Amino acid sequence: MKKARITYKFVILLVALCFGAVFCAPSFFGTSWGSKITLGLDLQGGLHMLLGVETAAAIESKEKSIASSIKYFTGKNDILIDELKVENGLITFSLLDSDDSAKIDEMLATNQGLIIDKKDLSYELHLSDEEKLSTANYAIDQAVEVIRNRLDLFGLAEPTVAKQGKENILVELPGIKTSADEQRALDLIEKAAHLELMALDEERQSMAQTISARDAAAYGDVLYEDAKNPAQKYLLKELAVLDGAMLIDAKVAFDQNNNQPIINFTLNAQGARIFGDFTGANVGKRLAIVLDKKVYSAPVINERIGGGSGQISGGFSVDEAHDIAIALRSGALLAPVKMLEKRSVGPSLGSDSIRQSMIALISGAVLVVLCMIVVYGLAGVIANVALVVNILLLIAIMAMFGATLTLPGMAGIVLTIGMAVDANVIINERIREMLKAGAGVKNAIAKGYENAMSAIVDSNLTTLITSIALYAYGTGPIKGFAVTISIGIVASMITAILGTHGVFDALGEKIQRSGNTRLWFGYKIKGKNASI
Repeated sequence: MKKARITYKFVILLVALCFGAVFCAPSFFGTSWGSKITLGLDLQGGLHMLLGVETAAAIESKEKSIASSIKYFTGKNDILIDELKVENGLITFSLLDSDDSAKIDEMLATNQGLIIDKKDLSYELHLSDEEKLSTANYAIDQAVEVIRNRLDLFGLAEPTVAKQGKENILVELPGIKTSADEQRALDLIEKAAHLELMALDEERQSMAQTISARDAAAYGDVLYEDAKNPAQKYLLKELAVLDGAMLIDAKVAFDQNNNQPIINFTLNAQGARIFGDFTGANVGKRLAIVLDKKVYSAPVINERIGGGSGQISGGFSVDEAHDIAIALRSGALLAPVKMLEKRSVGPSLGSDSIRQSMIALISGAVLVVLCMIVVYGLAGVIANVALVVNILLLIAIMAMFGATLTLPGMAGIVLTIGMAVDANVIINERIREMLKAGAGVKNAIAKGYENAMSAIVDSNLTTLITSIALYAYGTGPIKGFAVTISIGIVASMITAILGTHGVFDALGEKIQRSGNTRLWFGYKIKGKNASI
């Protein structure tokens, strides 16, 4: 008796089976080890939000940033200017010495999209329409990245953050189940985290409690409240010394004197240089640390501060300090966001979806399995084994990559079941055709796979291309569907083509000797078999 012929194709099927069984176990049994599939918002419940981006604020912020650059440049190069203002989209100032005109013109020319209107020594600057549009679009794209980074650092599993329309952002947070978690996530998303270091108006600070914001603007100042005591006001120079764009790190620490949480921040090289120059030139004066237009502290500068580091203290709780540090590390929002729509998806809805999807999955699988056995006999059983390996492999790969399973993703699994046996249907029909033509069993199997291969590869390749397009241009659930289909196609190529061919290679001699093609292929050869 000849031994079964074990080929590399059969080994690949066994390896796929073992790999799938091991790596999908954590998802099936909820083990403490291993990667698991994350359920999407529609399956486990959570928070769905639609945010609007106020792009006008980003344009205004860029205008102020240009004005701050002018102030720093002129101060560093001993260029005297007068009445530097930002008002109604215009940046205006006047030079006091015509000899400095060439220097300031060269500096202004480095600002892309800045339209310069110069009359004698008076300058009037504004952003071009193209630059305003570019700034607005960048603010939206930046908001998407910042919010996603914040939620990742917050520890939420697979949040969905995607641009929707021209100025809106879709945010879906699976697993948010308590009102406290919901509020904390909302605060983190909506926090602008705009850090500014601003000089106190020493001459007029005594007026801060009585002056209005309008009167403060007439002096080139802004009026901000204390973060913990709104009754305490600060009169600050409108143009910041530097802002959070120059921040590279922020970490929670504890004050050695009172053990209260504080936030240590670090500036980049440019920020460190500006910070050092300002503190060196303003010893004895006060510098306010402002976060989202709230003053957290306004210490007196005792000496030049080098190294580009500082701290924010303000009676934070540990969670508050942690969330502010996350917001600072992930970057400030160039434009504030506002809530347009918010709804909570209850876990009960997710449970219903899972139950109904599992019913569809199981019933579809059972019908496919029975149909394959009835029509193709033991060849159908082999195809069903490959189907099981395919599903295990699909779930294992999704778990390894931390993929999120959504309701469309479960629909993709149901569709994958049909697609996985489709290849074997084509192969078995080609084998039957060869048997009808009088070919021997082993020759029919070899030719069946050979003749079916082009049709299988073409159909799977076109479906894979479509799935890639869905993933590239789709959002949320569409991406989940595309991921499931793509992995299912690749897995079926391994199991349904290579794997089943390996099984037939191993059993070819046995099938040939039995001569019972009805049992093995659901078709009885009429007449004498052709030679092998």
